[in-house]
Amino acid sequence: MKQIITSFLDTDLYKFSMGQLAMRKYGDANVEWKFVCRNKNIHFTPEMVSEIKHQIELYCTLSFTKEEIAYLSSLTWLDKGYLSFLAVWHPMIEHFIINDDAECGLNIRTVGPWFLTIYYEIPVLSIINEVYFNFQYKDRYDEVEKSAIERARQKIADLGSGKYCISTFSEFGTRRRLNADIQEKIIMMFKDANDKKLLGDSVFGGTSNVLFAMKHNLKPIGTMAHEVFMVTGQGYPERNPAYSNKFVMDDWHDLYGVQLGIMLTDCITTDCFLLDFDVKNATLFTGVRNDSGDPIEWGEKMIAHYKQLGIDPKRKTLLFSDSLDFERADMIYRHFKGRTRIAFGIGTFLVNDTCVPPLNIVMKTVKANGVPVVKISDSPGKGIGESKTYEEYLQRAINWRLGRY
Repeated sequence: MKQIITSFLDTDLYKFSMGQLAMRKYGDANVEWKFVCRNKNIHFTPEMVSEIKHQIELYCTLSFTKEEIAYLSSLTWLDKGYLSFLAVWHPMIEHFIINDDAECGLNIRTVGPWFLTIYYEIPVLSIINEVYFNFQYKDRYDEVEKSAIERARQKIADLGSGKYCISTFSEFGTRRRLNADIQEKIIMMFKDANDKKLLGDSVFGGTSNVLFAMKHNLKPIGTMAHEVFMVTGQGYPERNPAYSNKFVMDDWHDLYGVQLGIMLTDCITTDCFLLDFDVKNATLFTGVRNDSGDPIEWGEKMIAHYKQLGIDPKRKTLLFSDSLDFERADMIYRHFKGRTRIAFGIGTFLVNDTCVPPLNIVMKTVKANGVPVVKISDSPGKGIGESKTYEEYLQRAINWRLGRY
């Protein structure tokens, strides 16, 4: 196979916002990541594992180009010191553990300083996806690629006809794409349709992929992911993890002010998040992101919270990003239309919707500074962690804050 990752910008934007935070404020944090395949009956063959390892080794030979650093310097919230660090940063294969010692046939872990290893997640998942589909469907790969394009074309038609209306949406699919070429083609299809006003009342807002944003003059989208709460709130035993949201919001304001203003709510449940989403934070952050739980219930909860604080929810954004297709996004938009600003981040459904089933894979932090870390989430089954003992401790801490003794 050709080299899959050829640019460090072929990743999601939030890796740089969190990466700068990790370097500036948590340079002492050491983190362990674990690959998880949520699909049942999926098996990675030894040949797949060998190719995945080879592709990760190729990824470790890259470096940032002057053009890439110049583009990142146009993002006003990245400072010169951090950009100088990126100019000399490169992946280290020594941080990786890769073998076939897992139920699904593929075991990948990364271990090392957070500010160095934070960038591995998205490229590794992109590599795994592309290798898996190339090997698993090698006799019909052209058919699979063709189906992705045909379905994207139908999606554009469905928006244009008014079958679906989803307001502003962006492409969030790098980690689970069929391959980079298909992702780029589909992004360009939606950009072109948007430019020609072919999407009805919907608007294609951009992409989380920094490389394609740079290449095609699109807006790069993203702020933060669950790892920032898990590492900073749970990886330091002197901190009560039930205050993880407060720690992150304080750090974010210190570093970014009012920039990058979409806050993720569900790492230790949205109910716990709301305890720290006070008037100050709810005013300074431009909106919040839903990544688990019932989206209607979550949205109603957020609107009620804004109103309780005396903040007009029509001036705030609710960003939905959990397992979305157009039918689900249309339902959410119609429910909240006129009551708040609505936006969507759509991944697999845009760039890996084909005639064969997609993978549901993640890489999540499982330890920070030697301490187990856990994502609780608002949805059963979306939590991540390896220590039941720590998960029970974290749940007790959350219950204590919520008054559920």
